[in-house]
Amino acid sequence: MKTMILNSYGENAKFEPEDIAKPELKPGHVIVRIAATSVNTVDTMIREMGQENLPIAPDLPAVLGMDFAGTVDAVGEGVTEFAVGDEVYGCAGGLADLQGALAEFMLADVKLVAHKPKRLSMREAAALPLVGITAYEGLKRAGIKGEQKVLVHGGAGGVGHVVVQLARYFGADVYATGTGTDQLNQIKEYGATAIHFREQTVADYVAQYTDGAGFDVVFDSVGGTNMLNSFEAAGLNGNVATTVAMTELDLTLAHFKGLSLHVVFMLIPMLHNHKREEHKAVLTALAEIVDQGAVTPLLDSNQFGFADVNEAYDHLVNGKAVGKVVVEL
Repeated sequence: MKTMILNSYGENAKFEPEDIAKPELKPGHVIVRIAATSVNTVDTMIREMGQENLPIAPDLPAVLGMDFAGTVDAVGEGVTEFAVGDEVYGCAGGLADLQGALAEFMLADVKLVAHKPKRLSMREAAALPLVGITAYEGLKRAGIKGEQKVLVHGGAGGVGHVVVQLARYFGADVYATGTGTDQLNQIKEYGATAIHFREQTVADYVAQYTDGAGFDVVFDSVGGTNMLNSFEAAGLNGNVATTVAMTELDLTLAHFKGLSLHVVFMLIPMLHNHKREEHKAVLTALAEIVDQGAVTPLLDSNQFGFADVNEAYDHLVNGKAVGKVVVEL
């Protein structure tokens, strides 16, 4: 089968076309004919950093690509919920010993796969799994419920734009930070209150929108030192969820506010075969929410084909993407 493969890691590493053997079917798995895969920041990190600096990177030669949408080509022993021809989506490879989606076919554990949202095209569906699972998990762990005030840092970003829509779906009063006309307008289109973080201090918008009490839930998709802003924005006994916690911070403010911090690392089920069925459940729930019209993935306007994988990765790395970057096979 055709793939776009990496034979080396590093800043200048390039994907190259190569034919490899089609994966062999295993019990509890399906083989998916890939229609599209999206590019996530973690994919670009794997390409650049490799195993020496990022242990989740696969052995070389490597087939990357975590997210996918496609059609079931073969069904393994014990699989009852899928049939050949079913349209599916998921996040099931591209790291450790799991072959990724930059290939004609992919072997996927059915616990990491769900039926594709009917309302979405293959291109749209491929943009959703990693960011959708991350957003859903973070909000649920933070105890999202109706009538809460929720702040999303990076509300127009890959994860953030899904968080904003999901929080609205769960009945929350949603606020989100961004910068520039495009980001702020996108946040408003999702029905949230847009906050220009370069023009307003945390203290200013906490006072304006919560009367100084702070937000019930803060979802920080920026992370790092920005978590200090999240601690400042959160109310007493509030919940902060973040996707980027690889940093050293002073937790004094979080302590005196009695905050709960939830670190979301959605690759755990794939890496450790730990509670993979929870990803299927989230993907199934997301598909239902999407088909109700409550969540729509934001896609970059540039369209990339299988031969354009290097350009697609560079487009994301260079900061030029607006929405998720998708490669169609």
